[in-house]
Amino acid sequence: MLKRFELEKHGVSVGSEVLAGLTTFATMAYILFLNPVILGDAGMDRGAVLIATALAAGIGSILMGLIANLPFALAPGMGMNAYFTYTVVKQMGIPWQTALAAVFLDGVIFLILSLLPFRSRMIEDIPYNIKLSAAAAIGLFIAFIGFKNAGLIQGNPVTLVEMGSVYTPANGLMIFGLMLMAALLQRKVKGALLWGMLAVTALGFVVPGPEGHPLVSTAQMSWPSVADLSKGLFKLDFAGAEKLGFAMIVFTFTFVSLFDTAGTFVGLATKLGWISREKPIFKEAPRGLIAESFAIMIGALLGTSTTTTYIESASGIAQGGRTGLTAVTAGLCFCLGIVLAPLATLIPVQATSPVLILVGCFMLEPVLKLELDDLTEALPAFLTLLLVPLTFNIANGLIWGIVSFTMLKLATGRIREIKPTMWILTILCLISLSRAH
Repeated sequence: MLKRFELEKHGVSVGSEVLAGLTTFATMAYILFLNPVILGDAGMDRGAVLIATALAAGIGSILMGLIANLPFALAPGMGMNAYFTYTVVKQMGIPWQTALAAVFLDGVIFLILSLLPFRSRMIEDIPYNIKLSAAAAIGLFIAFIGFKNAGLIQGNPVTLVEMGSVYTPANGLMIFGLMLMAALLQRKVKGALLWGMLAVTALGFVVPGPEGHPLVSTAQMSWPSVADLSKGLFKLDFAGAEKLGFAMIVFTFTFVSLFDTAGTFVGLATKLGWISREKPIFKEAPRGLIAESFAIMIGALLGTSTTTTYIESASGIAQGGRTGLTAVTAGLCFCLGIVLAPLATLIPVQATSPVLILVGCFMLEPVLKLELDDLTEALPAFLTLLLVPLTFNIANGLIWGIVSFTMLKLATGRIREIKPTMWILTILCLISLSRAH
């Protein structure tokens, strides 16, 4: 079994891969509790969604590891679950059972596009400058999430965002964790991120939160019942597919996921050093895209929104993860999510936020390779870099980068530099933008 992962070829050991998988799981574990809250607003049973989330993430990550040998973990995606609940179900009035059917069809379409193989060609043909900026943009996005989760960045009706107070015990603990992990990483301590998270979690038992209670308490631990899964299992309603807007729902799920995955794959592969100007694609990509397609369909059958590759996989990569054993380890942790759920609730955002910020720092390196002398290359890269964190959406950044690239090449008479795939993507982007509001 271990031969499948080619550990020696990648210069890693079982121990380092397992450690990377544990780190990835720890930074992704929040989805076990956020996804039930969001999909619960759609009328779904929260206990059922929690179990479905754990199994979808577990099975999807294991498939990615075994089929593609990639250190990329999967789980129901944030953003897509919000679209599922607040747009499709609550605004459009589509029953959640029918929305699950749309997610399943999204997976079927993904599989067809992966086998053609349109999706891997899409990743290959996206201009290198946009790939570099997408990788760096995801880093900024991850760091933004870290600051937001910790409360150090918060909303402001005038300036949109503002700095939160650093003079609170909770934020003080987060900053301590950030400095501790950075110091451990600089000293080349193995498992630095994981040890840092454990240290912050331990201190959370004594550091008070906003209401004066400790940030971490065993009182918040709870166990869902396995029987709850039946409330969402195989509840897809294809008979309701004739409802007005169903085709556009499937299109939106597919379109956003298409760009979200492309950005994530490019960002993670760039961090691994597998993508360059001379090598626009990596050989494991087609199998990884197929694995994700199956994960989407399995997740829908289990009763959860679109399962996708997670940018938080970068935390495991930063910890040294290089093979599918990292993803399998994270997947096994998720499969045990029903049992581990009470323990995962003990990890406060003050422990995970520093990891996200540090990973964001690591992923900023590609900006050093950006070509800025040619504005037809520089502006699309800049728009991608800027709009991913500002719109809180990877797909939005790629859409603006791709559309501006094609328009600028046309305006400057350099039409031959636009590859056929880019024409298709530009048309799809324009359709998406026209329906954005």
